[in-house]
Amino acid sequence: MLLEVDDIHLEYGRIQALHGISLEVNAGEIVALIGANGAGKTSTMRAISGLHGVSQGSIRFAGENITKSRADQRVLKGLCLAPEGRGIFPGMTVQENLGMGAYTRTDRAGVAEDLERVNGLFPRLNERRRQVAGTLSGGEQQMLAIGRALMARPKLLLLDEPSMGLAPMLIQQIFSIIAEIAEQGTTILMVEQNAQQALSRAHRAYVMETGRIVNSGPGQELLHDPSVREAYLGVA
Repeated sequence: MLLEVDDIHLEYGRIQALHGISLEVNAGEIVALIGANGAGKTSTMRAISGLHGVSQGSIRFAGENITKSRADQRVLKGLCLAPEGRGIFPGMTVQENLGMGAYTRTDRAGVAEDLERVNGLFPRLNERRRQVAGTLSGGEQQMLAIGRALMARPKLLLLDEPSMGLAPMLIQQIFSIIAEIAEQGTTILMVEQNAQQALSRAHRAYVMETGRIVNSGPGQELLHDPSVREAYLGVA
């Protein structure tokens, strides 16, 4: 098992955001977290990536307890986040942003290889490599955020709302690329409000409500679950 989250609790001041979240991600899987706004999906990603500490529970990655590890230490271990809202460096060029994704690495040949991989996945980024990132479209910025995370050569790629704010045609494209990344050997855990796309692509998924996991199972099974369809797909 690559990632094991066991009974984690997380608070923001007096507000408890997570109430005993447990989930697993096996190597080679795409796993989705779905749920409404405020369900705790992003808080779960912040806890796993180390951006916010947990008050209870444990997080194990590749067999190691990383509950107390800093976010930068988790990146070095192969756990990388493409955050909600993209979080690119708007004043840097596309190429400089991708370089920041590899800032911890010293294997130049490997970095060059991964840059070639990112350019293959996102040809538009290669076309705009000298363009200032803040001038890219929303879809291009999302591609850049994912590409930058891939430059760290993650064992587990965390994607927080990869389709947020994108046009329907771009959403389809982003999810096709996510599937291709997984086929190339990168394990993926994604938070996504577009339940239809997420469940269609995911091997397994978890459904969150008010800081708790209320349902889980194979993606296709949840896609056809009447309660999930009514709540998240607008289909009775």
